[in-house]
Amino acid sequence: MELLILGPFTVERDGILRPRVPEAAPALSFSWRGRHCEAAVAQDGLHLAALAGRVPSSAEPGTDRAAAFGTLATLPRSLPPGWRLHLLPDHRIRLEAATDMPASPTATSLLAALVRFALALDPYLDRLESVSAGPVGRLKSCPG
Repeated sequence: MELLILGPFTVERDGILRPRVPEAAPALSFSWRGRHCEAAVAQDGLHLAALAGRVPSSAEPGTDRAAAFGTLATLPRSLPPGWRLHLLPDHRIRLEAATDMPASPTATSLLAALVRFALALDPYLDRLESVSAGPVGRLKSCPG
């Protein structure tokens, strides 16, 4: 008997998450500091991603694109092991990470992993904001 629905999961009485559609790769979307984030549960663990910011346009007054690109050049060296930075074609900045998950994840273990990822993002979001590469406009989806 299911207790509740958590996005693409049912949460069983013992807290174990079960995909509502077994053949689909379950994923959750959430927001952190105005950024769109995603968490996908896969056989090899939990894949996390955040649209961390966007390099400002040269048409935006008062922005320093060179500083934004300079920060992007140094950012990968400071990321935790296993994290990756991608500059998307539209100049959005995507940070990705992966973490282990138990074979039978619980709602608590999943939410704890999301919180750890969000908190670990903070110093990188601060660095991006300091060079005007913070979030722009409304939240947008996070392409794979």
